Amino acid sequence: MVIKLTPEIEGRIGAAIAAAEATTSGEIFCVLARQVSSYRDISLGWAAAAALILPLGLIPFGFDPAWIPGLGDGWQAAHLSSSDVIVGQSLAAYALIQSAVFLAVFLLTSIPGVRRMVTPRSVRRARVRRAALQQFLAHGLHVTRDRTGVMIFAALSDHQVEVVADEGIHARVDRDVWAEAVATLARGMKDGDAASGFERAIGLCGGVLAEHFRPAPEIPTRSMIVWS
Repeated sequence: MVIKLTPEIEGRIGAAIAAAEATTSGEIFCVLARQVSSYRDISLGWAAAAALILPLGLIPFGFDPAWIPGLGDGWQAAHLSSSDVIVGQSLAAYALIQSAVFLAVFLLTSIPGVRRMVTPRSVRRARVRRAALQQFLAHGLHVTRDRTGVMIFAALSDHQVEVVADEGIHARVDRDVWAEAVATLARGMKDGDAASGFERAIGLCGGVLAEHFRPAPEIPTRSMIVWS
């Protein structure tokens, strides 16, 4: 399901952040990423593996370079040197088949839906987590006064959600709270209601921040960004 960031959605999320930060000195920052990686290396890996393995299946069927038009005409010279020609033709035919398999699999796995299916979940999660940490550091959430920055990160093409909490608040809150925030946002994204998902996740994070850190009016409210 396609999710578009409209002024209405951005306004709702901004209002939810402002309401949450009004009760705490902690800071909440939200990122909606269209894509964190091209995963081209995954497509290349599948294509290379297929090119190496699949053509081997032709050998039990008596692979013959004549199967490739232009590489064999069914005639052989009655001379010992003709074996060199046959070997060369066989290698050329095999290389062409490998190239065709490589290209076909690469193009197939470049389709977004197929690429997501063939990319291991652990790889997608690791790259989304790395992207979330990069954004966390890039926006200075690790240098807040009491180390209470929280980032809520959603990657659209990867169907992954991450919550990154700095050590000041992470050490004081049970992990189940962050897991609940992640699950809440994931449900909203799955239902195509990004605004409600973010609002509920922000409310949960704001609630635990308010329990441990009192408001500090001088700390500005941060707004949501779209990163691609």
